[in-house]
Order: sequence, then structure tokens, then C-alpha cells
Amino acid sequence: MGRNPFHLVEFSPWPLTGSMGAFFLTSGLAGWFHGYGYLTLVLGTVLILITMIQWWRDVVREATFQGFHTTQVSKGLRWGMILFIVSEVCFFFAFFWAYFHSSLAPSPELGSCWPPTGIFPLSPFEVPLLNTGVLLASGVTVTWAHHSLMEGDRSGGLQGLVGTVILGLYFTFLQGGEYYETSFTIADGAYGSTFFVATGFHGLHVLIGSTFLLVCLFRVMLQHFSTGHHFGFEAAAWYWHFVDVVWLFLYLSIYWWGC
Repeated sequence: MGRNPFHLVEFSPWPLTGSMGAFFLTSGLAGWFHGYGYLTLVLGTVLILITMIQWWRDVVREATFQGFHTTQVSKGLRWGMILFIVSEVCFFFAFFWAYFHSSLAPSPELGSCWPPTGIFPLSPFEVPLLNTGVLLASGVTVTWAHHSLMEGDRSGGLQGLVGTVILGLYFTFLQGGEYYETSFTIADGAYGSTFFVATGFHGLHVLIGSTFLLVCLFRVMLQHFSTGHHFGFEAAAWYWHFVDVVWLFLYLSIYWWGC
């Protein structure tokens, strides 16, 4: 690297395959919705999965074995993750805006009331409350794993990560059951669309975060992290805490206040 503290990456095919995968996934979903089969959808999904695995492999190799992630590079990665989470905050802000725009001044088409006439919302004190407890517990376990890694306690880091991944998957299972039991659908006006889009995208983020932490779990098992060099895990932990906070706002506004 010479006198340059930054890591100038080699030519990589993964941005190209990732963009192709995103294109095929989007067009494949649109075609599948209109009954044109799902071959393009499968192709896009496979391309994205291959890109994820190969790109993560390259980044892990650069950070762990080649020593390219200097202090300056790590600082840039931290700022990149911070800005990414800020963009995610803006993403969910749009959903909350749509929800409160419809709920604070319901139009006559909605029956001038919220929830709209004919909509029977879920009780906030059943599965949603359980899911809140599950995510809060996962925030504790991921913090436990983080502090264990900082203290060089590999066993504690493994236990905390295993607990967090299990709780994340349990949350997804409970939310799937909740969707199955709802008496309304995404096609039921403003309430159905805002409810399923906001909670559904949060559920997608839980799945992404669970995958993120599962990768970190395997990396801890392979001893890729040290007490002072474990930003891959820190990024996953930041993301998971963001998912926790968003759920608290979803629970308080959509499940509790909105019902």
C-alpha cells in the first residue's frame, strides 16, 4: 500500500452481477405477479445470493488475512455504516408519515375514523407484545456478545450471537403467524397497505439482520475477530439495535395507538 492509508480495491465482478441480479429480481417479481412464471425471479435471486457470498468472502479476506483494513479504512467503513443507517431512518420515516397522514385525519372514504370501518386490528397485548419482548431480549444478547468480544471472551460472544440469531428467527416465525391470522389484507385500503408495508419491511430487515449476525457467528467460530478488530460484528450490532428501535416505534404507533 506504500504511503497511501486507504485500500484501493481490485477490479471486481460483483457490482455488475449484483446489479444484474437486482434487475432480474425486480422484473421477475413483476412478471410473477402478472402470471408470467417465476424463472426470471429465481435467476435474480440466485445471482444476488452468489454476489452476497462472493463479495462478503472478498471483504473478509481483505480484512482478516490481507490486512487492508487500516485505521483510516475502518473509520471510512464506520461512517459508511452510519450513513446507511441514516438512510434507513429516512426510509421508515416515509412509512410513518403515510400512516399518520391517514390516521390523524381520516377521510370520508375511510369512514372518518381510524381504524377504518370494517377493519378489525390486531390486539397489541398478544403476539405484538410478545414480539416486542423477543426483540428487546435480542438487543440484550447482542450487547452481551459485543462486550464479550471486546474482552476476548470468545465463548460468551458465541453464546450471545447464537441467542440473538435464535430470537431473530423466532420473531420472524411469530410475525408470519400473525400475518396468517389477520382479518384484513394489504388490499384493504390505507390501513391494510400502511400496516403490511411498514411491518413487512421491518420483518425483511429482521431477516437481513439475522443473516448479518449469522455470518458474524461463523466468523467468531473461525476466530476472525480480535478484541480491537471486529468492525464486521459492530456493524451488525448497530444494524440490529436500529431494527429494535424501529420496532418500538411500530409497536407504539401502529399496534397500540393505532388500534
